[in-house]
Amino acid sequence: MLLKKLFKCLTLFYVNYLLQVARSFYSPNLGRRQQLGDGLESWRGFYQSIRPTQMGLSLNIDMSSTAFIEPLPVIDFVAQLLNRNVSVRPLSDADRVKIKKALRGVKVEVTHRGNMRRKYRIFGLTSQATRELTFPIDDHGTVKTVLKYFQETYGFNIQHTTLPCLQVGNQQRPNFLPMEVCKIVEGQRYSKRLNEKQITALLKVTCQHPQQRELDILQTVNHNAYHEDPYAREFGIRIDERLASVEARVLPPPRLKYHDSGREKDVLPRIGQWNMRHKKMVNGGRVKEWICINFARNVQDSAARSFCRQLADMCEISGMDFSKDPLLPPLCTRAEHVERALRAHYRDAMNILKPLGRELDLLIAILPDNNGPLYGNLKRICETDLGLVSQCCLTKHVFKTTQQYLANVALKINVKVGGRNTVLVDALSRRIPLVSDRPTIIFGADVTHPHPGEDSSPSIAAVGCCFSRLA
Repeated sequence: MLLKKLFKCLTLFYVNYLLQVARSFYSPNLGRRQQLGDGLESWRGFYQSIRPTQMGLSLNIDMSSTAFIEPLPVIDFVAQLLNRNVSVRPLSDADRVKIKKALRGVKVEVTHRGNMRRKYRIFGLTSQATRELTFPIDDHGTVKTVLKYFQETYGFNIQHTTLPCLQVGNQQRPNFLPMEVCKIVEGQRYSKRLNEKQITALLKVTCQHPQQRELDILQTVNHNAYHEDPYAREFGIRIDERLASVEARVLPPPRLKYHDSGREKDVLPRIGQWNMRHKKMVNGGRVKEWICINFARNVQDSAARSFCRQLADMCEISGMDFSKDPLLPPLCTRAEHVERALRAHYRDAMNILKPLGRELDLLIAILPDNNGPLYGNLKRICETDLGLVSQCCLTKHVFKTTQQYLANVALKINVKVGGRNTVLVDALSRRIPLVSDRPTIIFGADVTHPHPGEDSSPSIAAVGCCFSRLA
């Protein structure tokens, strides 16, 4: 309870000039804003928490970045979201759904009333265009158009009359606001799931060299003057401006064993890196019967065939027993037909294999770069219904295939079909302390949390174990 109270006190010290998100604090002035696309931008900030450690009470600080909605005129935000000029052609139903989903809950301020910047929260869009909207002005059923009301009351002539209005206020008595008189209020964190393009842009912003990250943390501590914090003084706590020094040692990397038929039979990783050049898997798996389904519209059959052939060649080179040709020609279908296509292609393959007493070993699936729920649906059907090993590949890798990418995918496939990519030399020579000396059990645990904006998805925890037995 004392730690919680102290953290709240420190929070009050900064909340006056920074925007608080849980234990992180953000400001548009802590670093240059970076556009993420579709009307979003990144803000820099820092994370802080107080932790009891073996060294005593420690203040944990790290740099942070997150997505905010750009404070744009709503017209400009919608143009970025749809990636087109919204005044050229009317909105489609899909456009309306996308706009409504993006703007629901967003706070806007009006710009047509001079210095009176009243704020509202959006809860929906009108089904009609602005030029068709009317509302009652008295109890006798007299109505007035939105266009006429804004012209008479504010002297404002609405230009984008084909766009819908924003619905603000409450759903029982909604107010209609034309998009062109509204601007998004600054400082609204975007809590929904980012798309792949936005995630890539955000990762570029947050990626730093360790030395630069250390310098930024020290500058944050000095700028915020933690040593002068009145609330810390009240608790009798002094916060050092220097980073904590922790004694540590670097463990030597383990030597890895590959197959003796390769040019390099074992390797010592350097700075945590190694590759498959001149090496072969210590135990190559077997894939004799496989099929391919292409869910990407812009990948032609010839490109899919070429990619599959290159991947099969790489699996063979890496040490697997891999058939070069698929059992059936690649099937091209759409993402919304995933279950029907999977079951039909699997059935066609088994009609050939079952009389011969053989099984289907692998499915290679080519997915669009932005595939939404397709990946999850495909894995669910393959693993829980069909019992089929699958390997998914994105369209961008089909068009720009590299040897490194093919080798990485080959390693994944080999493990999935029961092979082993590499083993520890010390394990073969029985030189691993404890594990080599006596029967040992090793537990591993992991947890996966839902992405932001996926409140209905559960957190999934899993525990695995492995045993070592004496010969």
